[in-house]
This record gives sequence, C-alpha cells and structure tokens, in this order.
Amino acid sequence: MQRLGLIAGNGRFPLIFAQAAKSKNVELVAVAIRGETSPKLANYVDKIRWIRLGEFSQIITTFLNEGINQVIMAGQIKPRHLFDKRIKWDDQIRNLLKDIENRKADTIFGSIAQRLKKEGIQLLDSTMYLDDFLAKKGVLTTRQPAFEEWDDIYFGMEIAKIMGALGIGQTVAVKNKAVLAVEALEGTDATIRRAGKLGRGDIIVVKASKPKQDMRFDIPVIGPRTVKNLIKTKASCIAIEAGKTLIIDKDVCLSFANKKNICIVAI
Repeated sequence: MQRLGLIAGNGRFPLIFAQAAKSKNVELVAVAIRGETSPKLANYVDKIRWIRLGEFSQIITTFLNEGINQVIMAGQIKPRHLFDKRIKWDDQIRNLLKDIENRKADTIFGSIAQRLKKEGIQLLDSTMYLDDFLAKKGVLTTRQPAFEEWDDIYFGMEIAKIMGALGIGQTVAVKNKAVLAVEALEGTDATIRRAGKLGRGDIIVVKASKPKQDMRFDIPVIGPRTVKNLIKTKASCIAIEAGKTLIIDKDVCLSFANKKNICIVAI
C-alpha cells in the first residue's frame, strides 16, 4: 500500500483529496492546523496530527517519525495570519520567512518545498488523483456567454495572466473592459465582493493559473462559496482555466449558477 502525507489547510480541498486517495487504497497520514482544517478530515485519513499554526517543525517531525517521504499540500491557510502578532512562529518558519526575498505565495511555498526536500520529503502535485475535479474546456452552465461577455472574458484572462506572472493574485474582475478589482492577499471571495460594489452587477470574474504554475501548491480552486459570492454581487459570469482549475462540488456549483443565469466557462 502506498503511504502519503497530507498537509491540510482549510476548505473542502483536503477532504476531497483524502477521499480520492482512499479510493485508490492509499494510506494517508495528515498534519492538520487547529482553527483552519475541518475536523471532518479525521474520518478520511489513517492518522492525523493536530498542530498549531506556526509549528512548522512539527510537520517535518511527524512525517519523519511515520517514515513518510512523499506529501501533498491541499487547502489554504488564511493569508492574514502572516501579520498576526498573536501567532507564535517556531524557529524554522521564522528563519524561512526572514531569509526569503519576498512574501509572494510562490516564494513562501517554494521555500517550504525546499525545506521539506532537505529532510528527504518530496512535495507532490496537489491535483494527484483529482483529474475528475479539473475543469474541462467549454461552457459548463446552461447559458452561453453573450458576445460582449466573451470580450470581457478574454480581456480578463489576459490581465489575470499578467497578474499571475507578477505573483500578485489569480483573480481579476472586469466590466466593459475595465478592471474593477485585482486579487491580492485578501483572496478570491473578497475580490469578488469588492468588484461587485464598484460594478453594480453584470461583472465578469476571471480566475487563472500563473503562466508557470507550480501544481504542487496554490492552484486555482472554485466551489459553491465562490458561486454564492457571484450571486450576491449579481455577477454574470466566471471564467476559469481548463485543466488547471479545480471545481469543488461541481454539481452544486452548476445548480446554483443555472438558477441565477450565471455562466461558468472553462477556457
């Protein structure tokens, strides 16, 4: 039986990965973050170790003690924690953050991957076992985008790729070829809400991978919460990148979107 480690953040991504891995008869040892990771994860893994945010050394110790040399990283950690003075970072993560040239997501996660590698632990593609969850190219909802919406979709995708190359964020919101909002540290949901206030309905949201996306971490993900925010802001469409974006609970997402006449497009 294959044995894998799972570094689990928040959201449903870790749960879905764990379920998919178990269906492949994989033994999973998870490290979960208190206050971030869903307690439900314990139902889908063979072993789970709960740690506090900031206890990076415990991740390494846990996997080494279990003889785990391949791990998956799934789920986010709220970015605002980087600036929370109440969190006690251990020496390893403090030194890592001190030594990196900037705090872009790729820089941080890349440094974490290198630190794990030094201990003989390989970080794997986080979409492993999840091919069925990757968006397939095409219009996924009942309604097709109008001509003007396609114009905004392609315009937004171009901007999103530029922002991704700069390491700023994966999501942009546009309307009539005007950029309403660009994702930074606040995340996709907050970006959509901010754009909704400016655009006053009929906004186009585009979420794309980086031009040199490292599939081991920080891959684009949408789910029911994303669609609910689109509904709240009266958005007309969300475009995602086919083959590089995970759709969590796809049937639920499409049902919500179809009821509100929102397009979901993978290009």
